[in-house]
Parts: sequence; C-alpha cells; structure tokens
Amino acid sequence: MSRNGPLALVFHALVTLFVVAPIAIVCVVAFTSHGYLSMPTEGPSLRWFYAIADRPEFLRSFVDSLWLAAVSSTLAVVLATPAALAIGRSRFPGRGALLSLFQSPLMIPHLVLGIALLRFFNETGLGVSRWTLIAGHLVVVFPFALRLILTASTGIDRTMENAAASLGASRWTVFRRVTLPLIMAGVLSGWILSFIQSFDEVTMSVFISTPETTTLPVRLFLYIQDNIDPLVASVSAVLIAVTVVAMAVLDRLFGMERLLVGPGRG
Repeated sequence: MSRNGPLALVFHALVTLFVVAPIAIVCVVAFTSHGYLSMPTEGPSLRWFYAIADRPEFLRSFVDSLWLAAVSSTLAVVLATPAALAIGRSRFPGRGALLSLFQSPLMIPHLVLGIALLRFFNETGLGVSRWTLIAGHLVVVFPFALRLILTASTGIDRTMENAAASLGASRWTVFRRVTLPLIMAGVLSGWILSFIQSFDEVTMSVFISTPETTTLPVRLFLYIQDNIDPLVASVSAVLIAVTVVAMAVLDRLFGMERLLVGPGRG
C-alpha cells in the first residue's frame, strides 16, 4: 500500500492536470493583447475583456441562456419528481418501458434530436419560438433530473410517511412536510445538473433557436465561424469565473457534498 501511494498521487495529479490544463490555457489566452489566439507574451492585457462591453449581443445571449436554463430545469424537476416517486416506489406493468422512454433522449445524438424537433415543430404549425426552445431543452434535461431524483427516492424509508398519514395528514401534507425534505438533495442536485446541461447545450439549440432568443453557446458557435480573435476566450474566462464563484457560494451555504450526495451518504 505504501509503495502504491506515491504512484496513486502521481496518477491523480496527471488526471487533474489533463482536465484542468485546457481550462487554464483558455483563461491565460484571454489576457493576450494580440488580435489572434496567443499566449500573453507582452504581459497580461484586459483588451478582450473590455471588448465584451462593445458586443451587447453577448450579454443578451447570456441573459437568455440563464433564463432558459432556469425555466427548463425547474420544469424538469417539477415533472421528474412525481415520475421518479411513481417509478422508484411502485411496481406496475410497463414500468421498465416507461423508464426507458423517459431516458431515451440520453441515447439520441443531439444533432438528430435538433433536426427531429425542428421538423416536428414545423409540421405541427408551432414553428420555432421561445416556448419551443424551452420544450426542446426540457426534453434534453429531463432525464438528468429524473435519474438523480429517482436515486434519492428509491432508498426512502416510508415509515415516516406512514406515521404522518396515520396522524391524519393529507397526501399533499405528507409530500410537502415529509417526502420532499427527504428527497431534497436529489431535487437540488437534479436541478443543478439540468441547469448546467441546458446552459451548455449548443448542438440541438442551433436548429430551434430564433434571432430573438439566441443562447450564449449558440452565439459563440456562430461567432467563431467568422472570427478567430480571443474574444471567445475572454467570454469563456468570465463564464469560468462565474461558475467558480457560484460553486463557492453553494459550498458555503449548503456544502457541495451534502448538496450533491445527500446527508449521511458518501
């Protein structure tokens, strides 16, 4: 065990370096003063961070992405919670088929899903709009919320629920006061993962986005088709910084281990 200890540390360090190095390089390149992607050889510069202020469409896309991710992840959690409770705690004909149906978006390439949704919306006369974009993101993120809430609800001891019901509590009261607090770690982690997936979604969004609602990943994708300057790197660095701050705040308020794993687990 002692001989394997240093090797294990080296392996973990190499894996961490492999994961973190591309992110670090993007952040370093964002501080270049040149008009092309390069390392800041003449000292750090905030030129491309100031350039973000001259492109208000990026700010609008950022707000659209936040709004879209918040709405779609909230809807996913609201719909996934009763589905997870029914599938995880009941045995009924077609249970496996229903679960496979809910998880099927994970097995479909987002390129195929985007084309299929675009064709479906056009054939049904819905067209593409803000609401169809929400529907598309809901299809993508729903399986992630379902899996985490299903994991949290499967191991619940139903004794407390039965005790509350025997004392005269209604089903809604039992769910609100007993069941929901027990699965809250799964609900919150499902919401966070769904939010991240929705915010980062680009392949499917390209097909069903509108000029009025262009998410930030789509905006960046369209920008790099015609430009190779470090503006994308500066936007990415800002997003990385916002993510780090958000994770630090969540860890400070709730504890990331408790939030993602749940109390008394791990």
